[in-house]
Amino acid sequence: MRIYLYILAGITSALIGWNIGQFILGDLGLLKSIPEIVLYPCIAISLAIGMIMNEIFVSSPTRPKLSLKNSFFPVIIALGLGILTGLIAGIFSQILLLPQIPIPAFIVRIFSWVLIGSSVGFAEGYTWRRHSIEAGNKKRIKQRLKNSIVAASIASLIAALLFELIRLPGQMPTDFKRVEEPLGIAVLGMLLGLGLSYSTSPSYLAALRVGAGFEYTGETYDSIDSSIINEDKPYPKIDHSLNFVSKANSDEIEEGLSIQLPETCKITIGSDEDASIQLPGIPPQVADLDLQKREALLIPDSKFFYTIKVNNEPLRSTQKISLKHNYVLTFQTLEQDELNEKKIYRFVYYNRFLDPQA
Repeated sequence: MRIYLYILAGITSALIGWNIGQFILGDLGLLKSIPEIVLYPCIAISLAIGMIMNEIFVSSPTRPKLSLKNSFFPVIIALGLGILTGLIAGIFSQILLLPQIPIPAFIVRIFSWVLIGSSVGFAEGYTWRRHSIEAGNKKRIKQRLKNSIVAASIASLIAALLFELIRLPGQMPTDFKRVEEPLGIAVLGMLLGLGLSYSTSPSYLAALRVGAGFEYTGETYDSIDSSIINEDKPYPKIDHSLNFVSKANSDEIEEGLSIQLPETCKITIGSDEDASIQLPGIPPQVADLDLQKREALLIPDSKFFYTIKVNNEPLRSTQKISLKHNYVLTFQTLEQDELNEKKIYRFVYYNRFLDPQA
């Protein structure tokens, strides 16, 4: 789904930019003798803004108002970078296409397209830090920026080469000349979207969002009055192999947090001290999470599978369950509390479609 959204955003943004350029050149009649200085900035601006807006909304699809608010400064930056690089590409094209400079026109076009693509990648990577908590990691910032620039540059180079290939004499019908330019721009947007969809994938393949059952009631979950502490009382926690997405140096599981899951690993859920996710009151080992690169499997324990619900449906067997985005996992305690009710712990599983730090 993420790939399709990026491709659609790339094609749409590229064509919007091209049409705005055509409106300025054709309908307004401005700078018709130097069209590249108009077209390239329009395309660069539209692609940069389109890719950034798409990334922001895809990363947090359930919070459109917050996403719109967070997009203000990234859009301003994308606008400035698009104007700057578009003008540079347009001016260089005009200079290098002069009769006095013996450089083939197709080389000039390829250079301009790569410059536009790299600027889109730079704008996406540079503005990412403003709308992702994950950007607190400086190493991740540098890697993200590098990945975006490289992916966008390669995508634009491939698009430029394809465009020049189909323009060779005899490759396409004569009528194709009327649509070759918008088609080429659409291919540029499509490949940019495809490239950025991979380079900007969340660094965490999956996360468990903590839900009901983890309401905070004071230190170590003992009392609302944090001055009353019973250090011996067990509380929901994670072991040293796991981390929370936005809270460091803590092992207490609290409602609203997200547990970052490794790319490939087997995680044990239970009340045992050796469990990766320790939940007081449930069986010592109730289930395992088998995390793979493209899949996450819930493996219930053969003795206690009946204490687990997936999407509010109790498990009837020990059959492995392939988890999908937004699956709700509920774990039930064995004993009743003072109200004759069994306590539950609830998580929501997120896959790579949603950046768990958004």
